Order: sequence, then structure tokens, then C-alpha cells
Amino acid sequence: MTDLADLFPGFQSHWVDTSIGRIFARSGGQGTPVVLLHGFPESHVMWHRVAPALAENHFVVAMDLRGYGWSSAPRSEGGAFYTKRAMYEDVIAVMESLGHVHFHVVGHDRGARVAYRLALDHPGRVDRLALLDILPTAEVWKNIRSGAAPGAHWEFLSQPAPQPEQTIASDPDAYFEKLLSTWTQQQSLRAFDARAVAMYRAAWRDPSRIHAMCEDYRAGATSEVEADAADAAAHKTISSPTLVLNGDFYLTRGGVETPLEVWRRTFAPDARGGMIDSGHFLAEENAEDTIAILKAFFK
Repeated sequence: MTDLADLFPGFQSHWVDTSIGRIFARSGGQGTPVVLLHGFPESHVMWHRVAPALAENHFVVAMDLRGYGWSSAPRSEGGAFYTKRAMYEDVIAVMESLGHVHFHVVGHDRGARVAYRLALDHPGRVDRLALLDILPTAEVWKNIRSGAAPGAHWEFLSQPAPQPEQTIASDPDAYFEKLLSTWTQQQSLRAFDARAVAMYRAAWRDPSRIHAMCEDYRAGATSEVEADAADAAAHKTISSPTLVLNGDFYLTRGGVETPLEVWRRTFAPDARGGMIDSGHFLAEENAEDTIAILKAFFK
């Protein structure tokens, strides 16, 4: 992967040792720390348009979640090593290695699931929380199991190993590029920087990372639903100031409630936020509005 483009000029690179291997991160800027957590099936590279802008006023860390990008991808069964509680331990390890015990968090997609679980479990760690284009995991599965939403990739990826891994490995570019395209407003890869897509391909062609992504979704179908249910039963909510931001295409299809309304009803009753002109990939499809809203939220 060393011949791939550097989309974070001026940022430092870090390899942080953890209990499951090494976690890769980039850092740049000075000021209040902000960690950026990417979504599926991407890597820290998805923040290449946002991170430099935030680094004008903040110390910004963009890291690869375990199993994604350049971070270690441990073998797992039944999602055991890919619970969001396990994954946020890597976030804590990276940030502490860089000298920060509490910080702002911005998460997109799977990274946002790591982020809100961290905020619920360790409120003292998260100063401010921004969640991009997700609903709580238990809400997603409730909609799938009731027939209100299609199972789509959620059901497919969470099937027992090795069926989804084998299916994807037969042509990973076709599988993942179809998802990326389908989730954008333009229904194509035009929204993405070609250099970023090259880096996504380099990672998802690795069978160990295909397995990791499936394990991520297996954890989502089991332990993540259970964790959400337990917190809901205990009336536990996120204490950090929370921003909920979504595009006007992906989560809004067929929904009765807006994403902000869902979060206010569940784990973030005081959340602020709304909608911007974008598909699922806000940081790449509409970086300008995403940056402006995040800067105002963290100011």
C-alpha cells in the first residue's frame, strides 16, 4: 500500500500497539482534540476532505478501526472481537497514546456506532459527540425484523461464517463498489476521490478484512442489540452534547421519523442537528456543509 497517494499531507502517521495488534492513525493540527471514526466499507481516508479543515482549530486524529484500512484485523467468531465495546478500546488506546483522555468524537456509519457506545459507557471521555447518518443499532434491527426496512447488507453480512466471506471474496470490488454507488445521491462513484477509492480497494481485497467487516455486522446483530436494549431499559442516555447529522437520501427513504427524532426518542434527548444535501457519505459528498456544521458545533 506504500505506493498509494497520501491524502493527508502534513499529518503525522502513528502505529499504536493494542491487545489485538496495531491500530493506524493520522494526526494534524493543534487545539482541542477531535477523533474521526470512519464507516463501512471505508477507512480513515474518508475524512481527507474534512480533517485538514478541522485541523485549522483542533488537534485532529483520523484512525482506522480494527479490521479496516491499515489496522490489524484479528480473526473472530460470532463478532466477539468486533463489538463496539471492543472497538472503542482501540479509540481510547490511540487517544491516550497521543496524550488525550477526553476528546470530541465524530463518527460516520460503523464509526458512529463505536462513538455512541463509547459516549454511553464512558461519558467522561467524550466532550462532544457528532453522529453522521445512522440510527441506533437496535432501531435498525427492529425495523428490519418487523419488515419496515429491508435486511439488505445487514442481514447478509451477519450470516454465519464463511458464507458471506466466500461470496464477497469472489469479486470484492464488484460487491463493495456497488454498495458505495447505491448509497450516494448520484448512484455512482463520482462523489469519491479516485485516490481514496484506490485505498479502499487495497484494503477490502484482503480476505482478513472481509472477514473483519462481516464480524463487525455479526456483532451488530447480537451484542450491539443487547447493549442498546439494556441501556434503553435502564433509561440511560448520552450526557455529552450531541449533534445528529444526516443526508437527505439514505436514511430518509420510507422513514416515519427523522433520524434526529429517533435519537431524541432513544439515547440523545437533547440532540441538535438536521439534514444536509447528501447521500450516505456526507464527508465526501458534501464536505463543505459537513465541515461548516462540525466547526460550529465544536466552536
